Amino acid sequence: MEEQSKKLQTIYKIIMLVVLTAFITFLVTSIGIYKYLVASDKLIVLESSAKNSKLSTALESMKAIIDKYYLGEQDEEKLIEGALHGYVEALGDEYTEYITADEMQEYQEQIKGNYVGIGIYMTSNTKYDLIQVLTPIKESPAYEAGILPGDLIVSVDGVEYKASDMTVAANKIKGEEGSKVKLVILRDEKEIEFELTRRKVNTNPIGEEKLENNIGYLEVTSFDEGTGEEFKKKFEDLETQGITSLIIDLRNNGGGLVSEALEIADYIIEKDETLLITVDKNNNEEITKSKYAPIVNMPIIVLVNENTASASEILAGALKDAGKATIVGTKTYGKGVIQQIITLSDGSGLKVTIEEYFTPKRNKINKIGIEPDEIVELPEGVTSLFVTREQDSQLNKAIEILKNKQ
Repeated sequence: MEEQSKKLQTIYKIIMLVVLTAFITFLVTSIGIYKYLVASDKLIVLESSAKNSKLSTALESMKAIIDKYYLGEQDEEKLIEGALHGYVEALGDEYTEYITADEMQEYQEQIKGNYVGIGIYMTSNTKYDLIQVLTPIKESPAYEAGILPGDLIVSVDGVEYKASDMTVAANKIKGEEGSKVKLVILRDEKEIEFELTRRKVNTNPIGEEKLENNIGYLEVTSFDEGTGEEFKKKFEDLETQGITSLIIDLRNNGGGLVSEALEIADYIIEKDETLLITVDKNNNEEITKSKYAPIVNMPIIVLVNENTASASEILAGALKDAGKATIVGTKTYGKGVIQQIITLSDGSGLKVTIEEYFTPKRNKINKIGIEPDEIVELPEGVTSLFVTREQDSQLNKAIEILKNKQ
């Protein structure tokens, strides 16, 4: 009887091992994957290949050893999730990551332009192996508490996270409206603790103002759904107020939807002119051109800094190469690659780097950034998020240039 019971247990383990392997292979090669984060609307289908046999064999061996010898309890879902995280992380690409089904909801909320949280854009800092604040969103809890671009996140609610844990940390920072979260921030080699109350954050407000000498000012903080249309409406509003030149402030804009940045470029650049060049892993090149006649026909200054990244660099580079704007500020971040979020059949996802982009004149951006036409630093100790009009040497330089063009 005991021998028969052992045989049944062995058969059960073999069946579970086969199911586990099939499940992981299915996730990795899932069919019906939809791209929604970049400009294209292509449907991507991945097919299984013999290359997966090595991965499957390794997982089977690992599973068999754990089943036979491991003393503690096993959580199959956590094991699968951990295997997928590790597989993707081993690529060594700071922008490519596996996203759980729960975390995918946060991405969708951010793309729509609002979510509940503290309001920060983050990136991976590989030098310190920590998560870095790219920029807090204006009028958000993080902004009001004094969190700054460049701050490094050491822990969230007492749990320490590394650069590779960014998605997990982001999910922990998010929570119910009105609840609190504690962050330990590393700044200038000193740790600072913040306790923040989560609330709904609008991620895509565009600041609008009419400045002296009929100069219009639009501050674009990110590129989310509807940003292009909002830009158009606010420009037209300034136009009715009699503006004759325009400042577009992209400082601390960490990027977002490429399609929205290209829509704004299309409002400014002549029809049929190149806006963006992308190249994929097979060296296939795609050229995006403007579709319409421009509606913005006046001198333009674009303000940038070291936190101007990704889609912001696409817009700044297109306007610079087309001779439609003077770039003022400091060199941009240098994120010249585009990610695509792929939704898997179980609701989880994969954010994967698929293309490198170049400006219309084929200038490389990745790890290089865009050099301004006029390099202007802010005064020492002053950041662009917390700067008075008198201190803002970059904005004041832009105003000076536009005055001279009148």
